Amino acid sequence: MLLALVAALLPLFAATALHAPAAAAGEPARDAARAGAVPAAALTEVTDFGANPSNLRMYLYVPESVTPKPAIVVAVHWCTGSGPDMYNGTEYDTLADRYGFIVLYPSVTRSSKCFDVSSPQALRRGGGSDPVGIKSMIDWTTRTYDADTGRIFATGISSGAMMTNVLLGDYPDVFAAGAAFSGVPFGCFATTDGSEWNSACSGGSVTRTPKEWGDLARGAYPGYTGARPRMQIWHGTQDDVLRYPNFGEQIKQWTDVRGVSQTPTTTDTPQAGWTRTRYGGTGDRAPVEAVSLQGVGHNLYAQGMASRVLTFFGLDGAGPAPQPQPGACRVTASVNAWSTGLTASVTLTNTGTTAVDGWRLGFTLPAGQTVTGGWGATYTPSSGSVTAANAAYNGTIAPGASVSIGYQASHGGNSAAPAAFTLNGTACAAG
Repeated sequence: MLLALVAALLPLFAATALHAPAAAAGEPARDAARAGAVPAAALTEVTDFGANPSNLRMYLYVPESVTPKPAIVVAVHWCTGSGPDMYNGTEYDTLADRYGFIVLYPSVTRSSKCFDVSSPQALRRGGGSDPVGIKSMIDWTTRTYDADTGRIFATGISSGAMMTNVLLGDYPDVFAAGAAFSGVPFGCFATTDGSEWNSACSGGSVTRTPKEWGDLARGAYPGYTGARPRMQIWHGTQDDVLRYPNFGEQIKQWTDVRGVSQTPTTTDTPQAGWTRTRYGGTGDRAPVEAVSLQGVGHNLYAQGMASRVLTFFGLDGAGPAPQPQPGACRVTASVNAWSTGLTASVTLTNTGTTAVDGWRLGFTLPAGQTVTGGWGATYTPSSGSVTAANAAYNGTIAPGASVSIGYQASHGGNSAAPAAFTLNGTACAAG
């Protein structure tokens, strides 16, 4: 009888072991790793991670010291490369050992070993190409390790840099920031004939206005009005594969996407031959940062650059805190008009719970209006989609506090108030 009882219980014990509940959402991520998701401190391929229409492969590096609710860095390889090549050719794994984040390495299986940044499917959210597979990898990692969905980042080299631009356009709600080494703007490589290569874009002859570039990126996810990712852009002046004009076109695109001025807030030389410009902010985590490398060709990535990427991402545990972004904002505007001119008064209120340190208020002027002067901010450009950048004395807005600015404008008959307000790229309520 005893033997029969034991025999009856053994299957129950086995079932319990095979179907043990996953770690609770609040438990440390290291417990999830120890539960057998992937071996720690080793590059491991993960299969069956979810929707994967273009048959990508997924490689993951989880450090021994993975932190609770870890960040995820998606590191995207170059043409002819692979996920393991990106792992071996960069130092993100050793930096993960130091700072506790997880590194995800997507890997192409098509013959070119280039990522799809050209097809209509790749250039829209959920379109059915490489970005869908990468998003599935992120979702798998987030579920398995209870990762912090507010700290997911992308970085890439060449084809991977182009994919970084595409990922931030397709999934602005997923990524907090990106860093692109020798890339091109979102949509620049678009083709409709099935070709993976766009010679006009690679040659640097595709130029658009900032708004046109911004509209391309925004069009990947129509109707989205939430926060947009920050972007760090690297390019060599002698790049003979993806020509240097693509550097400036990326700056146009991401400053417009973020709703910040095309004029740098700071310019410096962090290293001999480097020129770094920052847009919309002055700190290590400005909305857009661009690094131009004088006399350097396409293969510009070098050891030490990943550490600068982590500083921009905010994952290195050093440097100033990231610039607070408004959780919510409200804008009221009134106009006093006469025959050919007007004055407008605008009040911006921080209705979020954290201070805004450095603000850029975007708004749209009615057709025919042109700003001729203003106070409390710097206004650029003078018509159309305008950005008002804070003055030195009013850059910080505490929770619940307001700042008032104003401008003079000429008009051709339409003296309506401005509309479509955004604060540091985030939509504001009006009225």
